[in-house]
Amino acid sequence: MSINRRQLLASSAALAVAGLPAAHAQSFPNKPLKIIVPYPPGGSSDIIARAISQPLSDSLGQPVIVENRPGANGNLGADLVAKSAPDGHTVLLCDVGALAISPAVYTKLSFDPSKDLRGVTMLAYSPHMLAVHPSVKANNLKELVALSKTTDLNFAVTAVGSAPHLAGVAVERATGAKWTYVPYKGGSQAVTDTVAGQTQVIMNGMLATLPHVQSGRLKVLGISKKTRMPLVGEVPTLAEQGVKDFESGTWQGVLVANGTPPALIARLNAELIKAIRSPDVRARLTGQGAEVVTMQSAEQDRFFDAERKRWGAVVAEANIKLD
Repeated sequence: MSINRRQLLASSAALAVAGLPAAHAQSFPNKPLKIIVPYPPGGSSDIIARAISQPLSDSLGQPVIVENRPGANGNLGADLVAKSAPDGHTVLLCDVGALAISPAVYTKLSFDPSKDLRGVTMLAYSPHMLAVHPSVKANNLKELVALSKTTDLNFAVTAVGSAPHLAGVAVERATGAKWTYVPYKGGSQAVTDTVAGQTQVIMNGMLATLPHVQSGRLKVLGISKKTRMPLVGEVPTLAEQGVKDFESGTWQGVLVANGTPPALIARLNAELIKAIRSPDVRARLTGQGAEVVTMQSAEQDRFFDAERKRWGAVVAEANIKLD
């Protein structure tokens, strides 16, 4: 019976750790660590990856390289990590919600996120903001919905089938709004075009969107969180504005190839949590509306499964499919 290369790599890595003392994991890494961000620069995942790269490097004693590999709503970069050597040196930092949505949206996916990747830890949660270009004559969700029925509005989405896209669909269905979705290859370009007025409406993670609201280049109409956010004053939640029990956001987390030895996952978990909780990183993220949220590996895997089921139902209802 033949053994494929991936199985051989996994077996070799497992044998390298099995039977050795726990101190073996402390010798990891023995070469630079690569963080794959499967989106263009400037989005929430990229912001977090670059924020933790230096403290992580200082702690591990090896260079930490952030590499952007955008495409297919994050699936190209995720596929790269899923098929990498399971030795802990190549990790994926992405929107875990978007990754959970992919199996429901894509009819042809070159990997299975739930089987080919393992969670390491969640890092941060950023609620979605519903924002518009300042020229849009609406100051709340009700006014935006009414305007959408008389005026053509373009709704910028980070990618078809992304969490912000499905959040927009959920709001549209709950309120009767009418807008045209304009897909992008990442959140940074979607925000840039909305700031420029090429699109008028956007739903995006607060971490990447709040600076543009604070500068007056975007106008926020609602927050997709259970409670209001002091950072944006008295802006009401979308649930308060009629979208019952609505909550959505961007969950940034780290995953590795399945077959990565548990000892290395545990070491990565500890080091990543230490980096994201460092005072400078925590203060920076909190100041932009992101909450530091960490998990153990098994807990993140359970979260991923729950998100997959949750958003799979929304995808099925909206009949969103991509090849």
